[in-house]
Amino acid sequence: MSTDLVNPMTTSIQRVRLVSWKAPIGYAVIAALSLLLFVGLASDGVATFVLTEADAAIQLAPVDVGARAFGTIVAVLLVLLTGVAFVLAARRRPVPVWLTLVFGLLFVVGFLTWAAGAATQTNTLQVAGLLAGTFGVAVPLIYGSLAGVIGERAGVVNIAIEGQLLFGAFGAALVATMTGSPWAGLFAAAVAGVLVAFVLAAFSIRYFVDQIITGVVLNLLVAGLTSFFYSALMTGNPDQFNDPRLAQFSRFPIPGLSEIPLLGPMFFEQTLIGYLAIVAVLVTWFALYRTKWGLRLRSVGEHPTAADTVGINVNRTRFWNVALGGAIAGIGGASYTIGTGVAFGENMTGGAGYIALAAVIFGQWDPLKAALAALLFGFTSNLGSQLSLIGSPVPSVFMLMLPYVVTVLAVAGLVGRSRPPAADGQPYIKS
Repeated sequence: MSTDLVNPMTTSIQRVRLVSWKAPIGYAVIAALSLLLFVGLASDGVATFVLTEADAAIQLAPVDVGARAFGTIVAVLLVLLTGVAFVLAARRRPVPVWLTLVFGLLFVVGFLTWAAGAATQTNTLQVAGLLAGTFGVAVPLIYGSLAGVIGERAGVVNIAIEGQLLFGAFGAALVATMTGSPWAGLFAAAVAGVLVAFVLAAFSIRYFVDQIITGVVLNLLVAGLTSFFYSALMTGNPDQFNDPRLAQFSRFPIPGLSEIPLLGPMFFEQTLIGYLAIVAVLVTWFALYRTKWGLRLRSVGEHPTAADTVGINVNRTRFWNVALGGAIAGIGGASYTIGTGVAFGENMTGGAGYIALAAVIFGQWDPLKAALAALLFGFTSNLGSQLSLIGSPVPSVFMLMLPYVVTVLAVAGLVGRSRPPAADGQPYIKS
């Protein structure tokens, strides 16, 4: 066998070996951190977990847990799971998803116990409120991640999710206040997202401008435009142009389902925008893998030349699906204003579009997995505010950083090797 054939094969084996050890190394770092926090720095306090709200139809008794004893058990279990991960890696077997889920859940529960046990104001943590707030924070991330999945499955990197969310929030607040109708505001949010998507699609698909640069420029453009109109129009006349409380979607619980402990308040006591997010995830997954539309969408993102040979107009398919993603992201932006009754503010999305893009990567370009990743990032965002209320020993600055730290760790270390669509980010020029 020639050297030219041996070297690529050796390089491939080395690449697989590096990838296979990435997850166990990440496990080891987290296990070492758990030993430091849950054992070395643990307090002798007792953490109390309140599992249901005071007015819930089904009441669960609060759970008292000794911080040091429970933390030691969790740390030992994490070390054992890390050992399992290393054994699997040594045998060249991938770490199963269930192992990662169990590992992550154990660490989260251990961290909550440690933080509540060492809190300075109260040792009681409202778990039901924490989970209910998680979904509310994750709603715009879910919409943004769906927009990213659709765009990238079609072969276009949608960096402009941040701009679409922000413009959607602006359009929803403005139109809903002027018309007094939340439905008009929701429609305006979708249109605002489509407008941003049209610009992205025109430059990246029609004129072959670099998609990353176009998306970043659009985010800056939308931030500047909304800031200008906010100062020139909304600040002086908030009652006429920026009062979503006059036309907001109210929460309405689903009878029976909303009474399920923990999960009921989280998923079934939402506004219309929240319920639409759940429906959008399921519909997008079904359409992507079970319909002709999904097959065409995936074909232009994986092999546009082959799609073109069977009669699919690649650039038209990409254009309209990027626009569809923009509409979805715009509706997600509406959750910041008419979904909560909060007035529009400058740069109120706070980088959520970039976190949604990370959820796309972490979710491996799958709607269901991306939505679960969005829930993870929503949980970390809400966790910071909850722990600040109980006087957590974790510095408040770090708690503000927590969702972004989790984003970086998820994309760089825990997701392992993730393959994007083959033609993602590549313009198609018909020969």
